[in-house]
Amino acid sequence: MIKFHTHQIRKRPFIVAILLYFLLSTAFAGSGRLTNVATTAAPFLEVGVGSRAIGMGGAFVAVANDVSALYWNPAGLCRVDKSEAVFERIEWLADISFNYIGATLSIGSFGSAGFFLNAMSVPKMEVRTVDYPGGTGEEYDASSIAMGLSYSYALTDRFSIGFNGKYISERIWHEKTSTFAVDIGTLYYTGFKSLRIGAAITNFGPSMQMEGSDLIIYYDADPSIDGNNDRIMGTLMTDEWPLPLNMQFGIAYDLVDRSNARFTVALDAFHPINNTESVNIGCELSLLNMLYARAGYKALGQQDSEEGLTLGLGLKYKMFGQSNIKFDYAYADFGLLEYVNRYTLRLDF
Repeated sequence: MIKFHTHQIRKRPFIVAILLYFLLSTAFAGSGRLTNVATTAAPFLEVGVGSRAIGMGGAFVAVANDVSALYWNPAGLCRVDKSEAVFERIEWLADISFNYIGATLSIGSFGSAGFFLNAMSVPKMEVRTVDYPGGTGEEYDASSIAMGLSYSYALTDRFSIGFNGKYISERIWHEKTSTFAVDIGTLYYTGFKSLRIGAAITNFGPSMQMEGSDLIIYYDADPSIDGNNDRIMGTLMTDEWPLPLNMQFGIAYDLVDRSNARFTVALDAFHPINNTESVNIGCELSLLNMLYARAGYKALGQQDSEEGLTLGLGLKYKMFGQSNIKFDYAYADFGLLEYVNRYTLRLDF
């Protein structure tokens, strides 16, 4: 367990003022401009992970003290007290299935390493065309997968850095594409009481372009010539689309920090390439280090967003030895799209 010393840097209230100014100005900087919604590939990468984090409104980049830091900020992995594993199932919109597994392992003075896999799948649907509006008898589906490795290291007792390297693959019926991307995160314990500052850049990598058998066509180079080959094989070229690159900056602070109770508040600012800037806010109440209640609000300042209120509950139960099992649940309001339930199981060892 890493201990943080506060004798090096004393209270600096101006840090808080600067951070609040940055967060608020970022949140409303995009007001009045056109968005780039639906102009990136692999949108499943924007589905947040961890019922605890989502219950806090997705304001987790500066908290990042459990295994879900694999998604939000890999720099937090080396601040996790124990090795931990997570299993999550999300009842996503439109009957889409989303599952996530991950694990982090402490390697002592060398930092922490991690592994994660998230998969999204769309149920099979009938193929319908203009000529066959009732269906051709075929079915199609779609799936997306991301898997990767993480590493986090504490450069000092207050400052840590982390990296994710991940393989991303998407498939729609017979077409598919894949690429690689990296995430980079930092986490800083300021020494001003419990104030933490986090920053992360996620999904930095090459664009994606679909290829597959359905794009193969037969082409007649010159229909005016009788007897020429009118079945020259060709391939339709699809556009390239960038990954949903996102820059995220946040702060977290424990308003109450006692042996039997803790109340944490957090605020994150997002700067994605495919939407306007926004702010997530959230809080968590911990009682007896066993019961947890969470609330938050997502996408403040974002144009045309259906996201909003989030709520969550958590329970930690001690098993054999020093191991614990943790159950987390989160509810997220999606306005016209109704709501999403999340269920997460975490194990530490």
